[in-house]
Amino acid sequence: MSPNTPAVTGLHHVTAIAGDPQRNLDFYTGALGMRLVKRSVNQDAPDTYHLFYADAEGHAGSDLTFFPWPELPPGKRGIGLTNQVALAVPPGTLDWWSERLQSAGIRTGDTTTWFGEPVLPFDDPDGLGLALVETGDARDFTPWADSPVDPARQIRGLHAVRLAERDLAPTARSLTAGLGFSAAREEHGWHRFTVQGGGSGRAVDIQVRPDAPRGEWGVGSVHHIAWRVPDGDAQRAVRASVSAAGGRPTEVIDRFWFQSVYFREPGGALFEVATDGPGFTVDESPDTLGEKLILPPWLEPRRAEIERGLPRLTSPVRT
Repeated sequence: MSPNTPAVTGLHHVTAIAGDPQRNLDFYTGALGMRLVKRSVNQDAPDTYHLFYADAEGHAGSDLTFFPWPELPPGKRGIGLTNQVALAVPPGTLDWWSERLQSAGIRTGDTTTWFGEPVLPFDDPDGLGLALVETGDARDFTPWADSPVDPARQIRGLHAVRLAERDLAPTARSLTAGLGFSAAREEHGWHRFTVQGGGSGRAVDIQVRPDAPRGEWGVGSVHHIAWRVPDGDAQRAVRASVSAAGGRPTEVIDRFWFQSVYFREPGGALFEVATDGPGFTVDESPDTLGEKLILPPWLEPRRAEIERGLPRLTSPVRT
């Protein structure tokens, strides 16, 4: 990475494709104890929900979001996709989490380590590859008082993402020259890249699998990864850097709660660069986040039509 390369500051959010929206809501707020901080719709396809789960305040870097498209077939893991999303939990909590997930009917993998950190891998009810990673790294986090998980064990936010690629070099160049990452370590065929000194929420792992099939979007797959920048000036600088590194970023798109730029990294995975603000409280009180359907201003005239086409969601089941 050149000293003059503008840099993202870590993960902003990860968006995946879900099946049944009620099952998705029950699992992430019930079993995982995350807060639904925004109940909205896919702005490009407003006939489906866009559900955002995060910490109590919806800090950038804490939210895992979903487009529920139950009519889609199951996704297929493979190259050119993000195949696993790691969430941060406090040190010493994986045994407790393993028991909790199994009691909720989730089969967990064996506890392992990634780059020296304890990891519990599992899939969500739709087959999305997840992992809980014990970390004591400092990060913005506000516990959710109404969570079924006590504050000392709650998920802190996004920790890392894992992709498979046929060739490391083009994606490595996109990460380093375009986004400001640095190559950190290699372990068991995984290449870790970090930004701003590393730490929780600032890592991406790449596995080279030259003979693996290409992944396919579907239920249980990651749709895109969003990397965070503090403001519009930083976003424009990173956009120019991505373009200079050979990427083809979109123009800035207003998502109301943040501004977005999208591009595909050379292996095919969809990336986003998103601003930290203005945030989820720009149109809702912090006390009532996620309780009702919120639309950006340009979709508000279509509210009646949009609401008629969405399935009703009920309060989540506590597990």
